[in-house]
Amino acid sequence: MEGVNLYSWGMYPKIKNRHFSFKDLKELSSYMRDSFSYIPYGNGRSYGDACLNDCILYCKPYNFLLDFDTQNGIIHCQSGVLLAEIIKITIPRGWFLKITPGTKYITVGGAIASDVHGKNHHIDGCFSESLLEFRLMLPSGEVIQCKKGDELFHATCGGMGLTGVIIAARIQLKKIKSKNIRRIIIKTKNLTETFECFEKYASSTYSVAWVDCLTKGKNIGRSIFTIGEFIEDGDLNYKEKKKLNIPFTFPGFILNRFTVKAFNYFYYHKFQNDIFEEIVDIDNFFYPLDSINYWNRIYGKNGFLQYHLVIPRKEGYTGIEEILWKVARYEGGCFLGVLKFYGKENNNLLSFPLEGYGLALDFKINKGVFELLNELDKIVVKYGGRIYLAKDARMSRETFEAGYHNFQKFKEVRKKYELYKKFQSLQSRRLEI
Repeated sequence: MEGVNLYSWGMYPKIKNRHFSFKDLKELSSYMRDSFSYIPYGNGRSYGDACLNDCILYCKPYNFLLDFDTQNGIIHCQSGVLLAEIIKITIPRGWFLKITPGTKYITVGGAIASDVHGKNHHIDGCFSESLLEFRLMLPSGEVIQCKKGDELFHATCGGMGLTGVIIAARIQLKKIKSKNIRRIIIKTKNLTETFECFEKYASSTYSVAWVDCLTKGKNIGRSIFTIGEFIEDGDLNYKEKKKLNIPFTFPGFILNRFTVKAFNYFYYHKFQNDIFEEIVDIDNFFYPLDSINYWNRIYGKNGFLQYHLVIPRKEGYTGIEEILWKVARYEGGCFLGVLKFYGKENNNLLSFPLEGYGLALDFKINKGVFELLNELDKIVVKYGGRIYLAKDARMSRETFEAGYHNFQKFKEVRKKYELYKKFQSLQSRRLEI
């Protein structure tokens, strides 16, 4: 047992907890026999309270790479392995993750439990699409193999660690001929142009838009829209770059509406041409924030909330526009806005994406922010959307149930395998799942 408290990436909420690591399955199964309830915890990169509990199973040290089939691009690893560790060994051999989120510093177990997605969801779906199988320990100590079509596969992918402890997984990679990507950047003047870009370039493998969330009027929703494709120059010489480091938590006054407004202005205008093309490497394209260690510290000691929503395609423009109008009028300011186009919903019970538009918004914890997010919840529900569990720290049970139509099936799986007593989190208790 370790004595230092573990937190989520948003640094909110902060609770006292005890965490327990394990070196083998025998030790892990001993925790299944005690009287405590646990939540599995990887590298702490989920933003809210889904990874928090009084007692935590710290899975990151369980991190051996078990096998790499270089001919077929299949990697077999324990759940504590980071995506960063996978790509370090796979890129030089011409393989890359089919699905990757905006950070490589998450564990495989966390990627499965959150069913993460990336800039190519509209083409390739969530992380679970790359899973061949995984092993899961139940409260009884039994370890079972899970594949697509299995009840526990579809409950565990996106199930936020509430179905058992993910032990190991076999993952199908994608073939690449370079570590480099051709990136095309398009400046849009407003939300209409941004949506037109998403529709026009829907066949591009990777697409995303940074949104200036402080603009109002005719410029609301102006963006830096980006698409990308791997090139075939044969350059597979991948090495991680040196990183900047945020050595301490910033004072609260440094990050405010005015400093962010200045940043947004200069970021938007640094691209002199309306269309700009360049060649960048994988880290630059997929993981720009990973170049700064502990960037979450810039939000101050109170932490921050990421509000990540999706609205169905039919109502996507209207819903996103209404959200952005609310955010632009909020005096506390929104410090990051990222818009993505999502493909069809999968068969996992609590996976987040559905066919439509997703918007991720970062808010420093300030006066009025919880009231604002409650208002945004109403808009999301009105348009048939939902909020990402891996980013959530405060939504109500009613908002959750309105967005996740399979929540009752998930609760039935929890009951069937007697998961309630052994696997709980702050989030599961708040949402009553």
